[in-house]
Amino acid sequence: MARCEVCGNDYGMAFEVHAQGAVHVFDCFACAIHRMAPICEHCGVRMVGQGVEADGQWFCGAHCARAEGKVGVADHV
Repeated sequence: MARCEVCGNDYGMAFEVHAQGAVHVFDCFACAIHRMAPICEHCGVRMVGQGVEADGQWFCGAHCARAEGKVGVADHV
């Protein structure tokens, strides 16, 4: 069995995520999201799904990017 790196649960159906040269072990998607999801540079929400990248920073949406002074940013519909 493998131990989740977030909650410490030792679980027989744990899974690995390989990202940027590292291997992470989780027992559920909630723990994986908690550890791996990017955080909005403005409001701090974890982004599960698409975000907006502007000048090398990540935001949950265009509103937060504009609040940080980014121009020409639009959400995709």
